[in-house]
Amino acid sequence: MSISKVKKKELREKFALHSTDSSSSEVQVAVFSERIKNLTAHLGKHKKDQSSKRGLLQLVMQRRKLLDYLKSEDQGRYKKIIKALGLRR
Repeated sequence: MSISKVKKKELREKFALHSTDSSSSEVQVAVFSERIKNLTAHLGKHKKDQSSKRGLLQLVMQRRKLLDYLKSEDQGRYKKIIKALGLRR
C-alpha cells in the first residue's frame, strides 16, 4: 500500500538532513517504515494476499540494507533513526 504525498512530505521534513534533502538514508528508511506499517495492517485483514506479503518482505529487506549501510557509515545517525522510528536492533 502506498502512502500519500502529504505523509511523504511530512516524513521528508522530519528526517531530512538539510532543507533540500529528499533522498538521504534516513528519509528512505522512514518512508519504507511507513509503507511497511500500512502493508502490515492490510495483511491483518487480508491474510491470503500473497503478492502483498511478498512486497512486504521486499520492503523489509530494502530497509534492512539501508540500515546496515547507515550503521557502517555513521553510528550516531543510525541510532538516532532507530530511536525515532521505534525499531528494534
